[in-house]
Amino acid sequence: MKEEVHQLAKENVQDIITIRRHLHAHPELSYQEYKTAAYVAEQLKAIDVTPTEGVADTGLTALIEGKNPTKKVVALRADMDALPIAEANDVPYKSKHEGIMHACGHDVHTSSLLGTARILKKLSDQFEGTVKLIFQPGEEKNPGGASLMIKAGVLEQPKPSAILGQHVMPLIPAGKVGFRPGMYMASADEIYITIKGKGGHGAAPELTIDPVLIASHVVVALQQVISRNASPKTPTVLTFGKVEANGATNIIPQEVKLAGTFRAMDEEWREKAHGIIINMVQSLSKSMGGDCDIEIDKGYPYLENDPSLTAIARAAAEEYLGKENVIDLDLTMGAEDFAYYTHKMPACFYRLGTRNEEKGITSYVHTPTFDIDEDALQVGSGMMAWLTLDQLGK
Repeated sequence: MKEEVHQLAKENVQDIITIRRHLHAHPELSYQEYKTAAYVAEQLKAIDVTPTEGVADTGLTALIEGKNPTKKVVALRADMDALPIAEANDVPYKSKHEGIMHACGHDVHTSSLLGTARILKKLSDQFEGTVKLIFQPGEEKNPGGASLMIKAGVLEQPKPSAILGQHVMPLIPAGKVGFRPGMYMASADEIYITIKGKGGHGAAPELTIDPVLIASHVVVALQQVISRNASPKTPTVLTFGKVEANGATNIIPQEVKLAGTFRAMDEEWREKAHGIIINMVQSLSKSMGGDCDIEIDKGYPYLENDPSLTAIARAAAEEYLGKENVIDLDLTMGAEDFAYYTHKMPACFYRLGTRNEEKGITSYVHTPTFDIDEDALQVGSGMMAWLTLDQLGK
């Protein structure tokens, strides 16, 4: 059967490349994936798989039943949304939507899962159980499409016993994949702060309450949350990437806005840190004569791969690709809404290598020049099919 999966993945790859290029050229932002979802539905219907559309508005699901379909259910997930990034690649499939780009590889995830669906549909008389395909919206934006899909009942009727997801990784060469059991990715919260002061002339600071100065102290002081409150044994990141003052060389503004992200890998510490951040910002602002508003938009939880499921999946990947093409992954402070699934059932989230230095494909995700070696699509679709068959009992 392994050779049959390899052969089907090879036969399908040109069609999957075409699908991926269509998706790449027509990206849609989070929770706006209406045309993408309709296109995915068309592709499923073309292989006689009936989708359930409109799940969480722009998501969809589908079932591929083998023999004895109630024996076991395995779910496979792909995300469909793009990012607000202007593409800089000069390729035939360049984004046709100004300022929107599949810069995180969700076009790869979606097209690859459609390739997996083709393989599993072809082999449906050779396995027992059911495969649940999940095409979800909004991975890139809170509250996370995965949470909305779960609320919509995607993990029920039928209820999967396990879920698999894959994600591109431009640091890994195409042809290889990576796994990590246990804790893998961080939780992610967005922090929005408005420091309020009293604006005025830059030459008369004594008549003002300078929110720029207060904001500067706030940014520096908040690093104590990491250096003096977080355990050195607990990975934590606090970063502010946006500062808006809107003053001038001689104008002290009325307020300053800050926006940042907080990442952690411990839910108890995460909650405690929120309180420390809020208290520090409020106290410091008032001590310097100003005031503040602060909002912490709680995002995705940490992602934890089920050790047993991941060990089984890794062994199957080695069987399919060879041990030399399966690597260990390091912890990352990146975040993924697949984490919601990992807190509901045994889950395995692994990485698909997409890098090819000879072809000049080296850019990281979330950049205007991100692209993939499309040979990865054959690996991605075939291996996910193989992992699924391994779970169902090939």
